[in-house]
Amino acid sequence: NYFREASFWHVANIGRGCKLDLKLISAFIERWRPKTHTFHLPCGECTITLEDVQLQLGLPVDGSVLTGSVQFADWGAICYDLLGAISDNIYGGWIEMGWLRDTFLEPRNDSTEVERIRYARAYILEIIGGYLMLDLYETSYI
Repeated sequence: NYFREASFWHVANIGRGCKLDLKLISAFIERWRPKTHTFHLPCGECTITLEDVQLQLGLPVDGSVLTGSVQFADWGAICYDLLGAISDNIYGGWIEMGWLRDTFLEPRNDSTEVERIRYARAYILEIIGGYLMLDLYETSYI
């Protein structure tokens, strides 16, 4: 499975079959302090750490780091190489999230391996841009 190979299997399955306690979520929201990034609870302050994220999402937080800066790139060509399609709205390496959702539908049983890989890549981008590093602008980009 491509999600397992990319260490995104657990993240891709979060929420499936999960029942949310809306009252508990509301209680936590009321106690969240955005200036300090902490919850103010009766027992004291509590914050979310990288270890918490790793334990809850199952994402690796150690190993090789992927960073860098790309000053000049043909983003359309990169998009086509990785996804097999080019968005009309690429802005300096940013791809519109709606385009990902509309273009890469869940693969059918008769999909080719290449189609499944492209879907997995698009879905991982959607997870990163829509959940892990959420952009709150009207039109979301990753």
